Amino acid sequence: MILKLKTKIEKILQMPVEDCDLYFSNSKVPLKIPAKECFLKEGQICKKMAFIEKGELRMFYITEEGKEINVEFFFENDFVASYQSFLRQTKSKYYIQAISDCELVTISHKTLQNAYANSPYWQRFGRIVAERVFTLAEQRTEGFLFYNAEERYLNLLRNRPIIFKKIPLYHIASYLGIEPESLSRLRKKLTKKVELNIGQE
Repeated sequence: MILKLKTKIEKILQMPVEDCDLYFSNSKVPLKIPAKECFLKEGQICKKMAFIEKGELRMFYITEEGKEINVEFFFENDFVASYQSFLRQTKSKYYIQAISDCELVTISHKTLQNAYANSPYWQRFGRIVAERVFTLAEQRTEGFLFYNAEERYLNLLRNRPIIFKKIPLYHIASYLGIEPESLSRLRKKLTKKVELNIGQE
């Protein structure tokens, strides 16, 4: 197995080497995607999940007015898929697009289902990954239900600072549910707050 992928799996779950190699030694498929190209498009069935060896991707949908709304970002050492489409083998409502040039390792739905059916270790691995995906989705929903834009921004900055290092601000604005101009004003406002606090010390 590719070292980064194996290390990622071991961080999630300690698994016998033979279980890793049995299902994935001949099933992993490398894939390179240039920036702005799609790993998945709306209406397609997500037949593969991928491990990101290099690069960043975003998941988004397009409104009836033609506006792109970002719903998630994925980074090096993350797994990426439209999970509902992947698990149910139904058409995806989302696009998954490379933000930068990406190098991925893909694993087919058939391979993963075979692993789940025959290995208790992979069953547990799948459950842990699903729980993490569900938790992130619920946290995002709660962000819009219970927090204003400033609070969402600060929570994101606190909990996922990598987003601000890797993702353009106009994509972050969409993810936060605000316009780029509003994000710029918010950042200036918070910078002034920090400067005032420092000046009062």
